[in-house]
This record gives sequence, structure tokens and C-alpha cells, in this order.
Amino acid sequence: MLNANLMGASPDGGTANPAATLMMMMGFIAIFYFLFFRPQRKQQQQHQALIKGVEKGDEVTTVGGVIGTIVHLTGDRITLKSGETRIEVERSKIMKVNSNG
Repeated sequence: MLNANLMGASPDGGTANPAATLMMMMGFIAIFYFLFFRPQRKQQQQHQALIKGVEKGDEVTTVGGVIGTIVHLTGDRITLKSGETRIEVERSKIMKVNSNG
């Protein structure tokens, strides 16, 4: 009987109500939207705002763990000074801004 309910058949041998099945599917879609897609989209928007707002002199951490100060910005590339080394990274690889220089 449990297997029949999972397969969409009612216990009396007929088929399940299509409206109930549709409502259940819409409920699952809503749950997935609010638990997975919406928070991920919000996090992406926050990251986009973060990388657009960086400027020369900001101390940042990259996805790879490099901590450095921004010394030059061009388009989608950022030059960081970390210790005595200067490296160039993609703007999208900035994970967080530590402080304003």
C-alpha cells in the first residue's frame, strides 16, 4: 500500500488526484527555491558588490588565501602587494576585504 501511494495510485485502486500531486510538486519547488537557490543568489550579489567596491589601498584576502594590499586596478585584474612580492589576480578571486588602508 505504501508503494502504491508513492507510485501515484490511491489505496482503492484508482489514480491519485492530479491537483494534489501538482500542489505537492509546487511545494517541493518552493522549498528548494527558499532553501537553496535564493540564499545562493543573495550571496552572489553580495560578492559582486564587494568586488566592485574594492579600491586602491584596501587590504584583501583572495580565495587562495593570499593577503595583500591593492596597489593597482585594471578592469578584471588587481595587483596586490603581499610582503615584498607583487602579484596579479582576477577581481573575482577576492574573497573578502580586511580593512581600508
